[in-house]
Amino acid sequence: MKILLLGKDGQVGWELQRSLAPLGELVALGRHAADGLCGDLGHLEGLAQTVRQLRPDVIVNAAAHTAVDKAESEPELARALNALAPGVLAQEAKAVDALLVHYSTDYVFDGSGSVPRLETDAVAPLSVYGRTKLEGEQHIQASGCRHLIFRTSWVYAARGGNFAKTMLRLAQERESLTVIDDQWGAPTGADLIADVTAHTIRQVVRCPQDAGLYHLVAQGETTWNAYARYVLAQAQQVQPALAIQAREVRPVPSSAFPTPAQRPHNSRLDTRKLQATFGLQLPSWQQGVTRMLHEIL
Repeated sequence: MKILLLGKDGQVGWELQRSLAPLGELVALGRHAADGLCGDLGHLEGLAQTVRQLRPDVIVNAAAHTAVDKAESEPELARALNALAPGVLAQEAKAVDALLVHYSTDYVFDGSGSVPRLETDAVAPLSVYGRTKLEGEQHIQASGCRHLIFRTSWVYAARGGNFAKTMLRLAQERESLTVIDDQWGAPTGADLIADVTAHTIRQVVRCPQDAGLYHLVAQGETTWNAYARYVLAQAQQVQPALAIQAREVRPVPSSAFPTPAQRPHNSRLDTRKLQATFGLQLPSWQQGVTRMLHEIL
């Protein structure tokens, strides 16, 4: 099996290099690719030519415009990377009979209510990022190519910056932290996303009827405020010598931190379809975060 991976240097892409390697020949491209290949989602013709040249069995697109607030001021770029590029990949995947794996987001929903969203629930994105990611989904589905689309949320990794690292840094500088408590979701590790991706690819190659759209997040739910408090408490257990100064993490509403892009209050995603179809048991969000803390401390 030949696999083309785009976005190899991102949080999920980095983990995918590990998880996909045992499945077959892996060609992993970043934005600045070499050897006449193109991994830049902004270069649509280059992407198409790369797929035609490699003729992979599987295309995994882990690249995207993920700067949610910045997308509000550069909607055309966000659309090119999040919608038009996946559309081109889908067309080329259809032409070479490849399976296309793509990652989307809970931002395709309006964030209302308190119930985890199903794959079949109505979409109503609140931001440029959400709208362009939804358009990307739609282009893939309309192409007729075999595909796996995974909607995920609150993604983190030990590599690079993340919310937990920011909280740990601030907690060592300040006596009090202020964190939003009216947005709900499940922190989801890039390593979990990558491992589930590899597992599902193997099954869909054997059972094409299992392709489609799935929600992929860790089990459970929390707020950013409770997430921060969990990180600080676990960090003190993992590394007792850590000089944490913060003695409180004060809850505030989202309105206390205005942003250009509106965030969904409900980022809960229902994963029962994924678990049932692929025989998986997704771990709790606490398990992944604790493991990440052991890695970074």
